Amino acid sequence: MNDYSAALSTIEATVLGADAPLAAIEEVAARAVKFGFHGVCVAPSRVALAASLLSGTGRVVVSVVGFPLGNTLTETKVREVRELLDAGASEVDMVMNVGAFLDGDEGLIANEFAQARRAAGDATLKVILETGYLTAEEIRRAGALAVGEGADFLKTSTGYGPRGASIEDIEILRGITNVKGIKASGGIRHADELLSMLAAGASRIGTSSDSGIALELLARGPSSG
Repeated sequence: MNDYSAALSTIEATVLGADAPLAAIEEVAARAVKFGFHGVCVAPSRVALAASLLSGTGRVVVSVVGFPLGNTLTETKVREVRELLDAGASEVDMVMNVGAFLDGDEGLIANEFAQARRAAGDATLKVILETGYLTAEEIRRAGALAVGEGADFLKTSTGYGPRGASIEDIEILRGITNVKGIKASGGIRHADELLSMLAAGASRIGTSSDSGIALELLARGPSSG
């Protein structure tokens, strides 16, 4: 990257805590505009507010489906996708049903991905694999299944699982045929962690430490490459 503005533009500033008040949504939207983030990732009930705050700014609203456990009914997930887009989201991050995947029920998983893809239409669909529960081979298989059913991005983690993103996760996901993008999320709190994820092949970064990371990067001045 030629400068840190490019790194900042990969950030989806995330506010998903159960106790996040209205003010937290207003503040994250303001930071997205100030620092030039890709956008914000907020809970479903906050999508309409975030969309109104970011209207006309070029920043996008992302929200979550089946979050954080992924084991809601397929029909519920599909309805959530439609409702989030109707409320003003541009992108949806859907949690895979990890238990069903580990059971070997790939038919259920594929059907869920395919239905979510149809519901999302032209909007960006990301599938959260929750890599902390999976082996390297399972990450590859789940990722390939998601991409095969039309997922635009593969996302590592919810931030509520056994661990967050790792460099190894990104390297595995990068090797999946036809993957369009990779979102690293979970445990990314500092600028060097963000830059390492991008260097490994991530194209988006989900983090609730967006302000600190932005200030760290800006304090360094122009990037040397």
